[in-house]
Amino acid sequence: MPIQPLIGVTTYSTRARWGAAWDRHCSLLPTAYARYVQRAGGLMVLLPPDNPALAGAVADRLDGLVLAGGEDVDPALYGEQPHPRTAAPVPERDRWELALLAAALERGVPLLGICRGMQLMNVHAGGTLNQHLPETVGHKGHNPRVGTFPDHLVEPVAGTVTAHLMPAPCEVATHHHQGVGKVGAGLIASAHAEDGTVEALEYPWGQGCFAVGVQWHPEMRDDLRLVRGLVEMAGRRRAAPSAGP
Repeated sequence: MPIQPLIGVTTYSTRARWGAAWDRHCSLLPTAYARYVQRAGGLMVLLPPDNPALAGAVADRLDGLVLAGGEDVDPALYGEQPHPRTAAPVPERDRWELALLAAALERGVPLLGICRGMQLMNVHAGGTLNQHLPETVGHKGHNPRVGTFPDHLVEPVAGTVTAHLMPAPCEVATHHHQGVGKVGAGLIASAHAEDGTVEALEYPWGQGCFAVGVQWHPEMRDDLRLVRGLVEMAGRRRAAPSAGP
């Protein structure tokens, strides 16, 4: 039986309550992420915030990486002051995930950024974020009600990896109030919402790695095309670590 590729998934770093009395700071992740990776054939491991200097050692042991959704990225990382609607940053998570992202890209570890994860990819590449989309697009359709994942239409850009995996316009689960501003160097927009919002980013195949970010939450639906693409590339890397895509 082939060895399942090892897929690391980053976690939240936040206070949580559970049971009769527990109320503590936790590294946690919604179970939907684990099931998303597992259903695609990946072996999932959690990657809570750690010393950024260790990111390379972690990336060396992974076959693939998922940058999960969560808290707003610190605006200072892209040279802006926080908008009144921007949540307080989580510096230990930002530092750790930026280091993991850099290490994965350097080593050609296949990666998928989800929501915050896509935004972090853009910031790492020198791009910026729109800190409160409703002020730009004129509606709250990307996050109409906190804690829910309504659907909206996205259209992939022909010729991209995103379009290869999802060739037709489709409904996706949305929950975000921020989005891409200026696209970072080397990245291309690979899907858009009907209002023009960038819904996916990626590094082209010629850059030597599978690196796709999506603004929506694919783990909240039954569509496994993106994560199967990630797990397939991770499996190829495990079988032939020196080979590119």
